[in-house]
Amino acid sequence: MLVRQTAIDGVLVLEPDVFSDQRGCFFELIHTGRYRQYGITAAFVQDNFSYSNRGVLRGLHFQSAKPQGKLMTVLRGAVLDIVVDVRTGSPSFGKHVAVELNDKTRSQIWAPRGFAHGFFVLSETADFFYKCDELYNPADEHVLRWDDPQLAIEWGCSSPLLSPRDRDGRTLSELSGLLPRYQDDPCELSSPAQRDR
Repeated sequence: MLVRQTAIDGVLVLEPDVFSDQRGCFFELIHTGRYRQYGITAAFVQDNFSYSNRGVLRGLHFQSAKPQGKLMTVLRGAVLDIVVDVRTGSPSFGKHVAVELNDKTRSQIWAPRGFAHGFFVLSETADFFYKCDELYNPADEHVLRWDDPQLAIEWGCSSPLLSPRDRDGRTLSELSGLLPRYQDDPCELSSPAQRDR
């Protein structure tokens, strides 16, 4: 497995060894022992799957009180995957990483807690799979606007297919009171609720 550090500390791109022949291919989708070698020590508690059509944009989503670390991959198709650092006080606050995930390279991206996440479907359809280290709580989820000018994300599309909730997302500045706070130790990431105790 090849692991690349991105421009944002802690966000990793993982490229598994894929063994292919005339029958098809084989690769290890999840290997927690190998992940630990690269600092991914998350205890995953939830697996999610979404099926999307070409032109669909999902995101940018994050949880505030109980942020989720996410390990993402595409099982079929191709997407432009985006993670945005929304941790107040972080050296890379407001910056993003953009990576194409597809069923050819089988690459994965790891986004630690404190990042907003979204993706745009490049193929006819896409099967998107990701593991989370915290349970999903719909009451705690927030939507960061996909086209917030402050983020300057190049999606490659000016009119994606969006859910009503994603269409009504708020800008980074509008969400300022709901963002997790950066800590030098990623295990000490705190939420606004934890800071107010």
